[in-house]
Amino acid sequence: MSNSTKVAVVTGANRGLGLETSRQLAKQGIHVVLASRDAAKGQKIAEQLKAEGLDVTPYALEVTRSDSVQELGQWLKQQFGNLDILVNNAGVFLDAGDASVFNAPIDTLRQTMETNVYGPLQLAQALVPLMQAQNYGRIVNVSSGMGQLTDMGGGSLAYRLSKTALNALTRILAAELKGTNILVNSVCPGWVQTDMGGAGAPRTPEQGADTIVWLATLPDGSPSGGFFRDRRPIDW
Repeated sequence: MSNSTKVAVVTGANRGLGLETSRQLAKQGIHVVLASRDAAKGQKIAEQLKAEGLDVTPYALEVTRSDSVQELGQWLKQQFGNLDILVNNAGVFLDAGDASVFNAPIDTLRQTMETNVYGPLQLAQALVPLMQAQNYGRIVNVSSGMGQLTDMGGGSLAYRLSKTALNALTRILAAELKGTNILVNSVCPGWVQTDMGGAGAPRTPEQGADTIVWLATLPDGSPSGGFFRDRRPIDW
């Protein structure tokens, strides 16, 4: 691998949007670290992408464990010496169809926040220093329209709160990295045909991944601290 090859970490990369994002990034000549909780599934997907001629490495990561996240940072430094792109795609939707805030279990909320918010936060804390060392980085937080305050509805409390908090994290990271060449944005991929979205969803994974990949490869001087759908800014 040449020094000019960009390195990307995609979490939740063994299926759905994460897999398709990894594929599209690798097709652009980027070396993709496929981070997934299940090592065996990650290995299987890596072999599949390598058979397509793509440059990928599987990595077993538990985003909710700080030691696992720290180990990833150390491994990236040793393996590549740098990191260019972080796609925080790993997420859970444990309360789909839960109707009311009044009987939402706090444990579900806690578990959802651990993966959907504290995971991306810990990854930023561990990996942004690698980006700062070269003054280049692109962070994409995979959010949802269900986290939009301007269009907030009822039900699915844990998922909604977690995506609103993830959007806040995007803004905070972007503010603290202002003036650097590290851009941080949120994306709503839309309703996509994945294990989470279901077979009835109107969008293919290819369509869902398009804006994620676009944000992950933005040219210097592009927007930071924004929320995008279909390559266009949307309201918070």
